[in-house]
Amino acid sequence: MATAAALVVIELASQVAVLGQKRGLAQQLSENETRDPSHTVADALTLSLVTSLVFTGLLLLFPKLMFPNGANGDLSWLLVFTILPFALTEVALAACAYRFDIGATVRSRAIVEPWAISIAAGALFFVVPDSGLELAYVLSIIAAAVVAFMPVLRHYGMPTGWAPHPVRMFRLAMRNLPLAGADAIEWGTRKLDLAILAQFASPAQVGVYFAVQQVATLPQKLKTSFDPILGPVITAALKVGDRSAIAKQVCQVGFWIVAMQAGIALALAAAGADIAAVGRSAADETAEKVRALGRRCELVSADLSSIEPVTEVVDTVVDKLGRLDILVNNAGIIRREDALDFSEADWDAVMDTNLKTLFFLCQAAARHMTGWASQDGERGKIVNVASLLSFQGGIRVPSYTASKSGVGGLTKLLANEWAPRGINVNAIAPGYIATNNTAALQADETRNRQILERIPEQRWGNPADIGGAAGFLSSRAADYVQGHILAVDGGWLAR
Repeated sequence: MATAAALVVIELASQVAVLGQKRGLAQQLSENETRDPSHTVADALTLSLVTSLVFTGLLLLFPKLMFPNGANGDLSWLLVFTILPFALTEVALAACAYRFDIGATVRSRAIVEPWAISIAAGALFFVVPDSGLELAYVLSIIAAAVVAFMPVLRHYGMPTGWAPHPVRMFRLAMRNLPLAGADAIEWGTRKLDLAILAQFASPAQVGVYFAVQQVATLPQKLKTSFDPILGPVITAALKVGDRSAIAKQVCQVGFWIVAMQAGIALALAAAGADIAAVGRSAADETAEKVRALGRRCELVSADLSSIEPVTEVVDTVVDKLGRLDILVNNAGIIRREDALDFSEADWDAVMDTNLKTLFFLCQAAARHMTGWASQDGERGKIVNVASLLSFQGGIRVPSYTASKSGVGGLTKLLANEWAPRGINVNAIAPGYIATNNTAALQADETRNRQILERIPEQRWGNPADIGGAAGFLSSRAADYVQGHILAVDGGWLAR
């Protein structure tokens, strides 16, 4: 099984080997209009070829860079040979984008590559279980390269009369070095999760996480594929005043992003869990959407403002679904008033729902989970919903701040007690999410402006933004995550 360290090093080398031409090629083509475009593309491909071979040679000579602890499989050395096809694919897709062929990027990076690794990994597991993921990764990169080069030949043809020129190659490399640095930094920020996970999880768990991530992050993958090439192409079209070409390019990007998001949402839902939705009012709309995707959705009526229905809720869920694997505690209310004027009734209402009921739901769920969970096998997952006010004080919400601070502390206590029993207890701390609870803040022009000014993302979060975090904490990839409060806040706490 390939280690995360190897994947990080190899993909970083691949990004650097592109030498910024994912962005720079469009500019080079627009500036050299009198030159055969196939020659400009050939220069770019040759430069990436040479750079890729240098990195490949270095990693073959010094494998410790990929496997610092020596933990690599029999076929892990094959991973180094993905640097060349990866880098050439990036250049090829940039060349296609210059000819307004967005579909090439979609087919190569967002369809062929992630689905190839997923399918190949599943098939090869039965043939070479110890090296299946490494081989699947290599095959996916090669498949993406093949799909990327077919439209390049159609758009530009063979570079007749072209020959490599060392001086021209060197000047091109020097010109693109700043872009290469920017690409490496941008890529690194998207791979931190893999590097961090490798410090706590087994190679097998990291491998599974990586394979699943290829499918789960398709919409973002598609977006980041378009970002570097869309700007230069639009600039080139503006140069000649071709606004219709700009419109065509933007429309293509929009279409593919929307289409792929819809498709991936369906695919992930089809592979997801059955659901029991608990609340005072029936979540009929949610149930319809879940059932339309082929999953079960049981509606359980209960008023969680008190602990009275807690035991019955857990028993009902187990009776309907057979077992309770995951508990997400997201019921909560809020009351706003100056601390000097805050009433006892509002205090008790918030604390009962947000903290007291949460604890006893955790308790009831854990009593069930201890019957089948274990440290080394299947594990129960509890995900509590905390808040940014688990870290900060806030204003005019004393009971809410107290309750969410309590959720944070309680999450850590339960993790300490229940980890040996095979139960993971973690929490999500949402930032400013557009829900009914925050409607008053959104309607307050001054407070809304103040909030947006502090959030680096410069927007309110959506409930869907919490989904990825909840999915991770509920998955096997989080088996070694305990007592953690994961902030999903658009960068609020970082400011």
